[in-house]
Amino acid sequence: MSELAHWDSFYVIVGSAAGALIGLQFVVLTLIAERPAVRAPEAGAAFSTPTIVHFSTVLFLSALTRAPWQAMTIPATLWALVGISGAAYAVIVGKRMRVQEVYRPDFEDSVFNVLLPLAAYTILAVSAFAALSHTHEALFGVGAAALLLLFIGIHNAWDGVTYHVFVNKPDVNKDGR
Repeated sequence: MSELAHWDSFYVIVGSAAGALIGLQFVVLTLIAERPAVRAPEAGAAFSTPTIVHFSTVLFLSALTRAPWQAMTIPATLWALVGISGAAYAVIVGKRMRVQEVYRPDFEDSVFNVLLPLAAYTILAVSAFAALSHTHEALFGVGAAALLLLFIGIHNAWDGVTYHVFVNKPDVNKDGR
């Protein structure tokens, strides 16, 4: 489809970035896991897992958009499903943030873990519904949603790492070192 061909470089760059950042997130989590800390799977489900979900969504959107579709119907349907599922997931993440007791989320956490992802997934769903009649404009919505999810993931990954490095440091005096 010619409309999608114009987006080739954009999705190659964004998809590659998402794939690389997924790998980097695993490396960082592996390094952090070596540190003795409080075990808190509910905090991971609220803060770490959504980052991988957002990066994976961007990677999926990039692959989906680069496939040689004959018509816009199938990719638009998949964008709608991803957008609706992602919006529901953002609401679930908000609930998980409130339930976990390891960390008290602030306003910035709510913005980057709930509100902005909800906006990105909503843009994606709305763009999917507009894709059949306004393809050119809808593709800008899909691109904006993908880019927003990529930047949200970068912010949240950085926020999580800096929290573990600067705030959640192990007490070196406890074991005498």
